[in-house]
Amino acid sequence: MGRTRKGRDISGWLVVDKPAGLTSTAVVNKVRWALQAKKAGHAGTLDPDATGVLAVALGEATKTVPYITDALKAYRFVVRLGQATNTDDAEGEVIATSDARPTDDQIKDALAPFVGDIMQVPPKFSAVKIDGQRAYKLARDGEDVDIAARPLWVEELVMTDRPDADHVELEMICGKGGYVRSIARDLGAALGCHGHVRELRRIWSGPFEASEGLTFDRIEAMAQTPELDTHLRPTAEGLADLPEVKATPEGAVRMRNGNPGMVFASDVEYGDECWASLDGVPVAVGRYKAGELHPARVFNL
Repeated sequence: MGRTRKGRDISGWLVVDKPAGLTSTAVVNKVRWALQAKKAGHAGTLDPDATGVLAVALGEATKTVPYITDALKAYRFVVRLGQATNTDDAEGEVIATSDARPTDDQIKDALAPFVGDIMQVPPKFSAVKIDGQRAYKLARDGEDVDIAARPLWVEELVMTDRPDADHVELEMICGKGGYVRSIARDLGAALGCHGHVRELRRIWSGPFEASEGLTFDRIEAMAQTPELDTHLRPTAEGLADLPEVKATPEGAVRMRNGNPGMVFASDVEYGDECWASLDGVPVAVGRYKAGELHPARVFNL
């Protein structure tokens, strides 16, 4: 018989402005402790040295994590020109240098091929799995890591500042699975001068913004008090990118039991993925078919 997980049955989202120096898992553990929550998870890993929005899902909100993971995200980052590192960020060992420094116009011109549908090779020091093992573990063990390129949608990539010849600040909006470190590495290669990420901040992720996130100091100050609960955001915010349909009371009962239930829909078509609500509370996510929602995920709220 498995152990019963201790904690409160609390559901919703807590938006954290992650500090540098902590893993995403450490942030989730801190939030779970601070809220005494039974279940918690995050939507999209940030590197330990990165800062910015890390949305932590509690309880039933963890069922909406895939929709935030799939949503567009925005990053602001600084690329150090003239140096390549083995990790593609400032934590790694410098493995190549160059005295060449591109002009502002050269940088802007080089950004165009990185926009739209691109193919990107993740960093060797990443959580990508190769034959069942994490790439970073193989790289740390000195093994030659060969990672296949994978598709990435980049909505926007623009230069926002050039503080000096060695650095350029960029902002990028991209889809799921994007590695900013790879963008810095590949941009440096395209410019013929090498490059790696010096600073990285995620400024928004889906509906969640870093400017609205709680700092670690504030979370610790409010830990295990009712005040922290007031900062929880509704579970439904994790479904912001899906259309909403209204469930009938009878339909809600059926869906919560895993069966198709009647809904009122106006802006969805047959087969569309959407979420059903009753009095504003999520009931289920599924496919709309002829006046009913066929549930794939059910919420116990």
